[in-house]
Amino acid sequence: MVWLWRKPKNVVLDQKGQEMAKKTPANHRQPVTPAVVKEVRKLAAENTPTRVIGIKTGRTEAAIRSIASNNDISLKPTNQSPFSRKPK
Repeated sequence: MVWLWRKPKNVVLDQKGQEMAKKTPANHRQPVTPAVVKEVRKLAAENTPTRVIGIKTGRTEAAIRSIASNNDISLKPTNQSPFSRKPK
């Protein structure tokens, strides 16, 4: 039996195919200010995807989810109809 070694999915390759480190976001390890919370709340109300909110605020998707969770902000899209609402 031959085992094939696979590279982890989080490895980033440069143009030559060599491994390189991922870049950290601009606001890495910076405290969350009320202005950031206000911006996340505004963008979430506009149905902006979580990743796009992260790019606009300079934070990761996980950080945006954490900010939303700690401040009771819903990231669910509001423009989708509930499941199985059609009459039978």
